[in-house]
Amino acid sequence: MSVYLSGSLCVAGAVLAAAVVAYLVRRFGQDEGRPGNNDAAGQVFTIVSGLHAVVVAFVLITLFDTVGSARDGTYEEAESLVAVSWAVDSLPGTAGSEVRALGKQYADIVVGQEWPQMRTGADVTGPGWAQLDLLRDAVLRAEADGDWQEGRKSEATTRLDQLYEQRQERLNTAFDSGVVAVVWFVLIAGSIICVLLPNLFGGTRMFTHIIVVSTLAGVLTLLLFAIYQLQNPFGGGSWIEPDAFRWALARLG
Repeated sequence: MSVYLSGSLCVAGAVLAAAVVAYLVRRFGQDEGRPGNNDAAGQVFTIVSGLHAVVVAFVLITLFDTVGSARDGTYEEAESLVAVSWAVDSLPGTAGSEVRALGKQYADIVVGQEWPQMRTGADVTGPGWAQLDLLRDAVLRAEADGDWQEGRKSEATTRLDQLYEQRQERLNTAFDSGVVAVVWFVLIAGSIICVLLPNLFGGTRMFTHIIVVSTLAGVLTLLLFAIYQLQNPFGGGSWIEPDAFRWALARLG
């Protein structure tokens, strides 16, 4: 099911449920004193909805930043992989071709094996780390003659260290990016309270009241659905593609 269809169904379900509750409260609830409760209920609703809006905004902004950082990190990792190969190309012997071949194999592993696992939020298994170890061994074995070649080998080693760090950061983001249970409890409970509180208000027509409550429920559900989809930057609604590593494969030939 597409993210748009599933999101629409969630919002429609929340709107329908809120509309039914609002109708039942107005149809069978106690009308006595309800208009006089507007001031007190309005103050409580303002405080609760304001606090809830701050929590929702904080979670959404954090997730948006995480998705952006994860996308940038994939390009940094791919650029480091290509930079290692280009630096070793300047060295004599077969080191350049060996490192280039190992780099292509690493990019193929990331695209073909690791990316499907990251989309599901599962532990990333496979020969990725072992492939990097082979790449490191090839760089360290490469011969260098003169200061300039020593500098190129040192550059390859530095970029390889960065590649290790960027890979670990990518895996951490894919595995530890979910919203913790206590935050989900706050988000869901706060949304339900915000939807129920307007039923204490009085003075409006039933149809207007139903529209107000159901609209509020729909908007809050839409925000919660966005948070759910953004939990994993490599899956769900954000869906970061391995374009950076496809670019690296093209550069490595």
